[in-house]
Amino acid sequence: MLKCRTVWKKLAPLARASSTLCRQSARRAGLNNGRTPAGTPAVPMSTGPQGGGRENHLYVLLVGAACIGSGLYTYKTVKEDQQRYQDRIAEMSSRPHKATTEKAAVPIQSKLHAAKATETEALTEPGPQAAPSPEEPSSQAPNTEVAIPSETTEPPQAVDSTPASLKLPSHAPYLLIGGGTASFAAARSIRARDPGARVLIVTDEPDLPYMRPPLSKELWFSDDPSVTETLRFKQWNGKERSIYFQPPSFYINPEELDSAENGGVAVFTGKKVVHMDVRGNKVKLDDDTEISYDKCLIATGGVPRNLQVIERAGEEVLKRTTLFRKIEDFKTLDQVSRNVKSITIIGGGFLGSELACALGRRSTDSGLEVIQMFPEKGNMGKVLPEYLSNWTTEKVKKEGVKIISEALVKSVTSKDDMLEIKLKDGRLVKTDHIVAAVGLEPNVDLAKSAGLEVDSDFGGYRVNAELQARSNIWVAGDAACFYDIRLGRRRVEHHDHAVVSGRLAGENMTGASKPYWHQSMFWSDLGPDIGYEAIGIVDSSLPTVAVFAKATAKDTPKAATEQSGTGIRSESETEATATSPVASSTPAPAVEQNKDDYGKGVIFYLRDKVVVGIILWNVFNRMPIARKIIKDGEEHADLNEVAKLFNIHDD
Repeated sequence: MLKCRTVWKKLAPLARASSTLCRQSARRAGLNNGRTPAGTPAVPMSTGPQGGGRENHLYVLLVGAACIGSGLYTYKTVKEDQQRYQDRIAEMSSRPHKATTEKAAVPIQSKLHAAKATETEALTEPGPQAAPSPEEPSSQAPNTEVAIPSETTEPPQAVDSTPASLKLPSHAPYLLIGGGTASFAAARSIRARDPGARVLIVTDEPDLPYMRPPLSKELWFSDDPSVTETLRFKQWNGKERSIYFQPPSFYINPEELDSAENGGVAVFTGKKVVHMDVRGNKVKLDDDTEISYDKCLIATGGVPRNLQVIERAGEEVLKRTTLFRKIEDFKTLDQVSRNVKSITIIGGGFLGSELACALGRRSTDSGLEVIQMFPEKGNMGKVLPEYLSNWTTEKVKKEGVKIISEALVKSVTSKDDMLEIKLKDGRLVKTDHIVAAVGLEPNVDLAKSAGLEVDSDFGGYRVNAELQARSNIWVAGDAACFYDIRLGRRRVEHHDHAVVSGRLAGENMTGASKPYWHQSMFWSDLGPDIGYEAIGIVDSSLPTVAVFAKATAKDTPKAATEQSGTGIRSESETEATATSPVASSTPAPAVEQNKDDYGKGVIFYLRDKVVVGIILWNVFNRMPIARKIIKDGEEHADLNEVAKLFNIHDD
């Protein structure tokens, strides 16, 4: 640029002089043309030979050079000004922005800035992402001022609660209250039948929808020391999976629900629905936010029960008691089990027995004392026949658990940094921590404001055959009290029921009008070697008939999941149907209930000589057959012949 200026200073006077001379010559030539006779040559612009000479060519070259030089100078000046402007804009855009200005017009930025912006937007939807290494060198130029958002320098939580400042949609075509299995199953069902549906799930938990069974089963047998953070586990079949039904990328942000072109499923975590206006088709959250809806599903699940003696025992006892239900409860109990010397589990049902076995295995390495107490004579005494309950109790003892049967808790006190559990027969148990696993209370908090009927016998919202509580309100999962066409009014608290009832409710919310005739099953595993699946009414107070056979290596929960390819066994059971089962040709031995080895078998529960419940003991992938037997509702003269349908005598 400096060279161009020097040349211009030298050429400018000459260019101006030649330009003036050209104008004067042109004017003179125009005047003379009017007076000069034809054929007389015009006066030359300068002295010299007639016809132009070298001077004319020189002037033309000088004028041309001056024009070209000035053009180049102008172009370069404008180009540099534009570059300085862009550099200035880039510098300004790299300065830290406040949250309120992040959506302003985006200036021209480098590719790195664009990548950072994309990464920041992705963090608005919580999910497991890798944090950048603090030792990784920066790709920015040394003199470039770039403020990296703090979110990208810290590892995000695997699942975080929805930000409090998030703007919720004021209306949701499909509103699902509760973030458990039933709600997620309904959301998928709605989207399957209505691909453009906009579904909003509101849950008071801080987590995205997840499955609960692994919390008391597989997660405890994981070898990963960070299992409480990853919440990933290996199933009995060795395959690894996450406790969450879907990764965060499956969902859309609640604030984008209204504008989502193809709809989607949004989850609003950490908020509870406290009031329901049925006539106005709207609900109110605990922060006074109101959301209207077209169709609504109540899938609020249940709340763990506690013993009254513990509730009255004071703050210190409550602080050292776990009511096991959620992810946080699993994390808490895992931490406690690594830092105390003794844990006492009160309850002999499914949950109490599973946790006892899980902690008992851990006690082998850590020296943890695990105590399980219950009012029955044996483990799962309310479900299993007495002889099988006693046999199971011995199995649990072999897992390192100290069993205290026929235990009725009278009081719990805190003394000398220990909890003292006094039983009604005078026995005293000292422990560091208590796990109360004494059942579930259905969550019906919305019944009063919504004017919905609660069943006085079983609890839960009473619904019709299509799981409707009102014309545009459905209920699914633990909170639903439905009518079973074979077994009467019921309420079920198991994974399979949550999946199927949620799926059916979702279909009916989109106009399917299907009745709920499914016989749900449930299962329980006492480690990888002992497990059972059950269907119908399994109550030890009912008459039972059992047929057992010698177990083989394939008759374990681990082998069953290897065959089905899934750790959640109901996933392979609920889709199957049994139309004409083929009985085994192997003759059935006589029923031997007094034998002390119950490797595998079938237990039939009878009411008025009709089978109303079946337990498959270490017999797997036969649930469709059991479902058909209950559905038929026939009397059977010889249940040994019925047992042949399950092929338990085949090796």
